[in-house]
Amino acid sequence: MNTLLQLKTISVTYPGASHSSVESISFSLEPYSITALIGPNGSGKSTLLRAILGFIPHTGSIQFNGKPMKEQLHLVGYVPQRFQFDTSFPITVSEFLHLSCADQNFDHEIEELLTQVKMDGKKNAQLSELSGGQLQRILLARSLLRDPQLLILDEPEAGIDAGGEQSFYSLLNEMVKAKKLTVLIATHELDIVYSFARQVVCINRTMVCSGPPQKALNEDMFTKLYGHGLQFYGHHH
Repeated sequence: MNTLLQLKTISVTYPGASHSSVESISFSLEPYSITALIGPNGSGKSTLLRAILGFIPHTGSIQFNGKPMKEQLHLVGYVPQRFQFDTSFPITVSEFLHLSCADQNFDHEIEELLTQVKMDGKKNAQLSELSGGQLQRILLARSLLRDPQLLILDEPEAGIDAGGEQSFYSLLNEMVKAKKLTVLIATHELDIVYSFARQVVCINRTMVCSGPPQKALNEDMFTKLYGHGLQFYGHHH
């Protein structure tokens, strides 16, 4: 099986911590597909994504296209879990996107991306006036500006209502097909995992499971992830 991103025994221990935030995590991503990273709060999902992106030190090996990840970060787009900014600061969508590509004239590409993320007509809108779902679409457009091969998203559904969440993931799925993207997304939304992910990786500081959602997500896995007291309902669609 072809792999785009490969992690081998990744561990992260923050200074002064008594134990690792993530320990010995290994998995690989198939190209042109969506992989969902799931686990309870505090399981290390965001920490693992930050390690992949080179934001924090780690042990183990991360390869991208068969090369060290740190040499390939220009091919990676990132959508953070939360984007905080001063809402009193007047900045338009166009000005915000130009901050990510100030060294070149990206006007035409920005117009195209806004159309692709279904935000055409919002070029001159104030960033502070956007809804949560609209802001996530702008962050998605920003992550695509340099034509990445891999997109990493950290719980992008945060702050979006249920209808906007479904719409955002449908859009992301369209992007995977149209742009031949590979996506790794940390999420709590299991219905999204079943609907859009080809692969799921389950962690709770260590690896719990990985594989196709219909096979990997079972009652035993949920007990290991979230403990006892949960009712499991299988999805068969």
